[in-house]
Amino acid sequence: MNTANTANTANTANTATTENTAVVPRVLARAGDPADRLFRGSARTAGAGVLLIMTLVGVFLGGRALEALGDAGPAFLTTAAWEPDSHHFGIKAVLTGTVLIGAVAIVFAVPLAMGTALYITEYAPRRLKQTLISLVDLMAAVPSVVYGLWGLFLFQPSVVGLSRWLTTYFGWFPLFAVDGDAPHDPLSPNTYYTSSTFIAGMVVALMVTPIACSVMREAFAQAPPGEREGAFALGATPWGVIRSVVLPFGRGGIIGGTMLGLGRALGETIAVYLIISPVFAVQPHILQNGANSVSALIALRYGSASAFGMSALMAAGLALFTMTLVVNFIASSVVARSRSGAGADA
Repeated sequence: MNTANTANTANTANTATTENTAVVPRVLARAGDPADRLFRGSARTAGAGVLLIMTLVGVFLGGRALEALGDAGPAFLTTAAWEPDSHHFGIKAVLTGTVLIGAVAIVFAVPLAMGTALYITEYAPRRLKQTLISLVDLMAAVPSVVYGLWGLFLFQPSVVGLSRWLTTYFGWFPLFAVDGDAPHDPLSPNTYYTSSTFIAGMVVALMVTPIACSVMREAFAQAPPGEREGAFALGATPWGVIRSVVLPFGRGGIIGGTMLGLGRALGETIAVYLIISPVFAVQPHILQNGANSVSALIALRYGSASAFGMSALMAAGLALFTMTLVVNFIASSVVARSRSGAGADA
């Protein structure tokens, strides 16, 4: 009897020991490959460096803009005039012009970039794909001043007729109205339509198209081949495959490319500076002569600015910096929610 009790006690102790041992997780110590450790460290350093640089840029702009912001106060966002030496200045006009130029650029750039990306990935012959990719990427390497000179001397005279046509038939819409012009009068001068937000936005659209196209093209090219082949097997046409597989899979790339292009459009300087005729008043008529942007303002007034005027320009730059950061953060959140291929099976 005592032997049996002893055995039962021993079995119970062994079971308890086994259970206690089972709930203790095993610690795995793995040194890892040196190349992996080097890559991980390099990636972390690069990421931290980018954040550090962005923080330093914001701190620098904020420190230099502190004097002007303290003088202007909230009126800095609601004043259209730019007379810092008279302590009467604000970014209402230039900020509105920046947003309008960026919006016009995106309206033209997104369809062009998406169409080009779809043609390269879905329709272009294999022997031409790499050539087309190189040509599109080469457009991104063209200097801004070249686009500006081309837009000023070649593109602008050609697009004035389109601006007049839009005003003639759609002038009832406030954006397409032109103050002081009679579009039906053949003797009306073209100067009403030159150096406008519309022309500057179209030129900027050509500048941001290669960037947006590259992002969209990479997203479209990664659409799962299994779903492509399945759609073709069910009798889908190439457009049907694009609509049901490629575009849903590349939604994140479309959004990311659009927002990246918008960020470039908002900060474009030289091309806009060469084309527009600066006005320091809110100009809601995109076809009418006269426009402005934050970056063009800085380029225009930087060389002749006083110490206080320089602080005001830094405040304008801080506003543009903040706006582009907000756009990029919104783009990141949208892309994260609609990640390319989130609902697709590879």
